[in-house]
Amino acid sequence: MSAAERTSVRQVLEETGPIDLLLASPECRNHSCARGDRPRIEGSRETALQVLRFARVMRPRWIILENVIHMRPWSRYAELLEKLESLGYCVAEQILDAADFGVPQRRRRLFLICDREGPAPTQLNRSKGRKRTAVTILDRRGTWQTNPLKTPRRATATIERAKRAIRALGRETSFLLVYYGSDGAGGWQSLDVPLRTITTLDRFGLVEPSEAGHTLRMLQVPELMRAMGFGKEFKLLHGSRRDKIHLLGNAVCPPVIAAILSTLRSHTSAETFATGRMPRKEEWNLGCSAALP
Repeated sequence: MSAAERTSVRQVLEETGPIDLLLASPECRNHSCARGDRPRIEGSRETALQVLRFARVMRPRWIILENVIHMRPWSRYAELLEKLESLGYCVAEQILDAADFGVPQRRRRLFLICDREGPAPTQLNRSKGRKRTAVTILDRRGTWQTNPLKTPRRATATIERAKRAIRALGRETSFLLVYYGSDGAGGWQSLDVPLRTITTLDRFGLVEPSEAGHTLRMLQVPELMRAMGFGKEFKLLHGSRRDKIHLLGNAVCPPVIAAILSTLRSHTSAETFATGRMPRKEEWNLGCSAALP
């Protein structure tokens, strides 16, 4: 690490004070299978290694690093783990599905949970009961403008995906289309299971029966926010609709992070803190590598 890099991190540390927890979500597009056959940019993948330079200077008790599961075959993934361990961290590798934490979306992501003072927890506090389904995110019918499913400008592939769903579900059942491209599962899904993974694109369209024929509309930002597990207290006040969807597609589901933090708190005894007591969640000093220089 260069002197300039050390100075930059130390300047951040001077502004924040001691850090208990570092949250990191390095760039993922060049790991993701969604990139297809396009060449990978190694410099983009190496943003994950920036976590190490912050860890060396800030020395947080915990690090949580999140990325797509396709990060694991990366040629420098083992090096990342080894260097985290060389800094004194016990690392627990977790593949977590947001649907297991009360999120109405199937979203599998890699989480590296790192603890500098003992073994990192491997058993997380998951939600109990039935998984939430896609129908729970939808606004009431009539809230948003809809258009006829069949129009002269509608792509043939889109109509074919809709026909497959109608054949499977019947003409009176609403369903979701994977509007752009397909997902290897027919290009549609029913509403009685969790939504498939939200991406940075406007991906899902809701098809509903009507007296004049089936209608189609895209899922809207408030619905996608619910599908990510964001509560009513979260607001997206700036940017275009496309900007907001892009942000949501890159986001980490809050209930998953909340479950990890809850597990860390219950996993750690009060004696491990210099104050002699377990700090409340709102007292933790958090750092986020993605937002740092």
